[in-house]
Amino acid sequence: MPSPKAKNPVRSGGGGSGLGGGGSPSSTNNGRYDFMSLNRTPPPRQGGSGDPVAAARGRPRALSESPTRRRGSGSSTGSASGMPEEDCMKLNPSFVGIALSSLLAIDLWLSKRLGVCASEDSSFGSIRPLMKLIEISGHGIPWLVGTAYSLYKSDTAAGQEVILNLFMALLLDLVLVGIVKALVRRRRPTHNRMDMFATFSVDRYSFPSGHATRAAMCGRFVLAHLVLAAPLRVLVLLWVVLVGLSRVLLGRHNVTDVLFGFWMGYCQYNLVELLWLSSQSLQGLLVPLA
Repeated sequence: MPSPKAKNPVRSGGGGSGLGGGGSPSSTNNGRYDFMSLNRTPPPRQGGSGDPVAAARGRPRALSESPTRRRGSGSSTGSASGMPEEDCMKLNPSFVGIALSSLLAIDLWLSKRLGVCASEDSSFGSIRPLMKLIEISGHGIPWLVGTAYSLYKSDTAAGQEVILNLFMALLLDLVLVGIVKALVRRRRPTHNRMDMFATFSVDRYSFPSGHATRAAMCGRFVLAHLVLAAPLRVLVLLWVVLVGLSRVLLGRHNVTDVLFGFWMGYCQYNLVELLWLSSQSLQGLLVPLA
């Protein structure tokens, strides 16, 4: 009986039986040729100018090229190239910031709608001369000139004391309004025409309204220190309101400029009462001038 080993051909050939020796298939296995050299990986070349593509195929993939590593590097690169964390926080404004922005938008919109006398071509441009007359009645120069003349003509100590404090209050109002305007630097409305009477460099700013502060302060001063009948007291209050309203109708100021001006003038009167100059102080000021 023949041995089973005789039927199985030898796979690994010696001198010239294999592909490694003579370049031909070594033997058959169920009718198929077994090429041993195809399963071998050629060793990498040491130096020389070999094929870089073949050399790259023979090397294993580096750890930095793994999908997980690439995803991590991509996310880190995106976070590094994006905005800083503190800048991202600024994209979420607070409730106070949103409320102030909304109030500012309403203020600008309402001021533009109420500027019906900003020019002669406006819807109520025909009453613009009347509004400008009210504007002059609240200007600082007529008040200072009129107060100085009244102080010169006054012949009683009580009258001189009241008029002198009114004059000092007007000077204080000019200084405080000028300081606030220089600090805030809010521009006047875009529909305003700069044709005001006797303006200065600081008058190009809008906040607060100097006419409103002066009207509120002088209104409180007159009502507190002058004995007036009821109709005259009503006229004083009406004048204060009309001065503030004319600033918006003429397009000189925004609504918030006038409202803050009223509040500032109301508080300025309290400061005037705190710094009130008595008749003795007045005599001490007038004696060196005599």
